[in-house]
Amino acid sequence: MLITGVLAFGFTSCKKKGCTDATATNFNEKAKKDDGSCLYDTIDENTIYVTANVTSNTTWETGKIYILSTRVAVVSGVTLTIEPGVIVKGEAGTGANATCLIVARGGNIMAEGTATQPIIFTSVADEIQPGQIASPNLDPDLKGLWGGLLILGYAPISADAESLQIEGIPASDQNGLYGGTDATDNSGVISYISIRHGGTNIGEGNEINGLTLGGVGSGTTIEHIEILANQDDGVEFFGGTVNVSHLIAWNVGDDAIDTDQSWAGTLTNFIVFNAGDECMELDGPEGTLVAKHTITNGSVSAGNALGLVDNDANSYVDMYNVYFFNIASPAVLDDTATFDAIPSDYVCTFATLQTTLPTGGVLAEYFEDGSDAFTTEVTIGNNTVGVTVSDFTGWSWADLYGTLSGF
Repeated sequence: MLITGVLAFGFTSCKKKGCTDATATNFNEKAKKDDGSCLYDTIDENTIYVTANVTSNTTWETGKIYILSTRVAVVSGVTLTIEPGVIVKGEAGTGANATCLIVARGGNIMAEGTATQPIIFTSVADEIQPGQIASPNLDPDLKGLWGGLLILGYAPISADAESLQIEGIPASDQNGLYGGTDATDNSGVISYISIRHGGTNIGEGNEINGLTLGGVGSGTTIEHIEILANQDDGVEFFGGTVNVSHLIAWNVGDDAIDTDQSWAGTLTNFIVFNAGDECMELDGPEGTLVAKHTITNGSVSAGNALGLVDNDANSYVDMYNVYFFNIASPAVLDDTATFDAIPSDYVCTFATLQTTLPTGGVLAEYFEDGSDAFTTEVTIGNNTVGVTVSDFTGWSWADLYGTLSGF
């Protein structure tokens, strides 16, 4: 892997005259008097450019900022360790030049932040420094400034082939392949991670998700994840068997949670706040493999979302102990075909859902086609199901910004 130090230029003056020091960057051999405008290059040892794939075991160290200046892959057989408190910033770029971090099949990431030192993925436009959690200059709804984080594995997917190229990565880059036959595949650990301001356009109507999980196996640990201000989805599952817990997706431009290709894991203890399209878009198999996923113990503040849950006719999912509130008409939970999925022996269970509707709202108009039968209307603050909010306090920007106060 090629890394270079950042040259930080303190351009407080642009005078071309008056500097008589030959070691200065603006030295003027014709100057007769030094007027104090001399400028010097300095190496910031705590800021590192990452300009190529990670091809040997590498550690990104606490107290440092790593800038992705290109699409960077952790290749097969290699482990990238990211220590607590590290900040990773992606430079601007679109199309094939979009910056992102890919953990390729067979690669491994050990990104273990802590409740006091989360690892932050953000844009190079963010002036955040090690030790900070909230951005000092960017608002938490500014989207599309860089790519995102993609983790790819060898777990099964339901598609027309055993493996596919993940969306957002050019077909010429073989590090973008995902899917296989190893349900227990292990891509490493990501915990106490905040992913911000991503989802840059790579083509017409095609953006990178905040967190993309393609064929990720159950041996992978994913927990305490915050995704905010992503142009596309917050998190999207493409098959695989990985379990995810303690997830918050807020201010995303498209769906907060998107499932595809028969993801066979569990999402538990989660928050959705202010999705752009659907709070959840739950899709079924695209091939012969049929597998069920489970979504439980979450709270959904719909905000400006266009829908609550959009189920495909063949979605295969269980959902229970979820609380929906802050709903703007006409956001709905739809498609009862999901609850007796195709084929008919794949039965889905939806139960113990609760909601607080807008004043004058009618339950069956928001929870359609009989889904009101397993949904209970409650007054605000009196829900008995939903997320454990305390699991997000201290380490997330959502907590510091006050977003969690309504949950």
